[in-house]
Amino acid sequence: MQLSLAHTREVAPNGDAPLFRLRDYQRHAIEQLYAWLEEKEDGNPCVVLPTGAGKSHVIAALCHDLLTRTPELKILMLTHVKELIEQNLDKLLTHWPGAPVGVYSAGMGRKELGEPITYASIQSIWRLAEHVGHVDYVIIDEAHLVSHAGTGMYRHFLDGLRSINPGMRVIGLTATPYRLGHGMITDPPAIFSPPLIEPIGLEELIAKNFLAPLKSKATDTAYDVSDVAKRNGDYVESELQRAVDKAPLNRSVVEEIIARAGNRRHWLCFCAGIEHAVHITAEFLKQGIKAACVTGETAKNERENIIRAFKAGEIRALTNANVLTTGFDFPDIDLIALLRPTESPGLYVQMVGRGLRRKSHTDHCLVLDFAGLVERHGPITQVIAPTKAPDANGKAPVKKCPECSELVHASVRLCPACGYEFPPAERQVNLWLREADIMGNPERAQVTRWYWVPHRSYNSGRWLLLGEYHTPSRVISHYLTLYYPGYAGSRAQAEVEALLEGRLPEFSGTEEQKLRSVAELLNKKPAPSEITYKRDGNFFRILSAKWRLS
Repeated sequence: MQLSLAHTREVAPNGDAPLFRLRDYQRHAIEQLYAWLEEKEDGNPCVVLPTGAGKSHVIAALCHDLLTRTPELKILMLTHVKELIEQNLDKLLTHWPGAPVGVYSAGMGRKELGEPITYASIQSIWRLAEHVGHVDYVIIDEAHLVSHAGTGMYRHFLDGLRSINPGMRVIGLTATPYRLGHGMITDPPAIFSPPLIEPIGLEELIAKNFLAPLKSKATDTAYDVSDVAKRNGDYVESELQRAVDKAPLNRSVVEEIIARAGNRRHWLCFCAGIEHAVHITAEFLKQGIKAACVTGETAKNERENIIRAFKAGEIRALTNANVLTTGFDFPDIDLIALLRPTESPGLYVQMVGRGLRRKSHTDHCLVLDFAGLVERHGPITQVIAPTKAPDANGKAPVKKCPECSELVHASVRLCPACGYEFPPAERQVNLWLREADIMGNPERAQVTRWYWVPHRSYNSGRWLLLGEYHTPSRVISHYLTLYYPGYAGSRAQAEVEALLEGRLPEFSGTEEQKLRSVAELLNKKPAPSEITYKRDGNFFRILSAKWRLS
């Protein structure tokens, strides 16, 4: 059968407007899906759409299109939380009032079967394959939750449905096509088949103003989880909480969130467990911030009231433990605090994804990464997918500096904290490790020479250290706030010491005179052969510098 996107020609009942108004990439996703199904007589496709790209619209349009083409079809949409069922159902009925849809979800108080379309919770329906009967298409939202092994609720239920209809096709949708400890969602023995359908990437969605960018800032406070045990590839929650849920740490974290938040209105904090979330909430309240906490133990009505108050601005800081990573859609979140270390890149993407939707009052969401997740998993646009088999010992790819005990990524050649040089094939200073950029996209350039000089800020009147990196195509100016108080000054000092390959000497005199002495030291050093850099507003930030060894 030749497949095409029938719904693009459909009109609303009054004939005034198209029934479905899909974005180009959403329409393209369905067209690519049809092409995949036509090409492969068996197998199950999976569509990858970033968080906030509108999977619920794609699901709604697909259901309508399939039934327009073949009215006798039976379609089942599965997911794991009632909030996603509610969101998906809302989009279906918005596009298609009067859609022939039933809902089977204990959490929603509905158990309806028999309609051409059923939106269901896997927890409620997984034992009822014989009762559900013949199904032609199963659509799974958050498809990465389907186990690779032949176990679990999804696999049990799908096996039962397939025994009734061996020709049934399963269509997955996800923003994170991988599972911790199993690898990609298409790696055998997973039920989904390659290739993945990827109609658009996160960078393009942001560039086209469909999503809001994230901005990340390095934090003064960081968690040390080097001694926390792991089980099934991720940290043991009880041990993780003991490592991070300490009163002095909680106080420092909350103080820093408040200091960095400015006038942001809606702060969402992901904590390491229930006790941690409760204690962080208490610390917010102690410091005069209206805050509340939701966990798996929060009663349904109380949870709904808390979320309503958060969206209304009556609560500024909302903490949670493992409940708001999926199914929570509030665009105006403008600050996300990552307080939950995890080895799962999928969980990392789901957490920061809560901040990607366009906002009514600002153009971005600030991410404060106390858990070191950007360094661990990469920028949100370049996430490192998990391998099929995790390290047998459960060790993260880090190493300890023998000089200062700083934990750094295994690939780092120069300690960003003290300047210690690990034995390398070439010397590289990874300046970004202490200020990981969640959006990624660095540029690389060859350097012909560099030049350092004191520079007076036109805005503040303070003296800065200016480095000019000369490349074949441009001069990249890099400003360092050396001798500034607090984190800005210590961060600049660490960078200068990394470039000098040693401690910064004590200089006397005015700020200008001290900066001139530092500039003279740097100008005596050979320039790096290559840098990676990123534009940061009207300026540039050097992320790393590399020297070829003779």
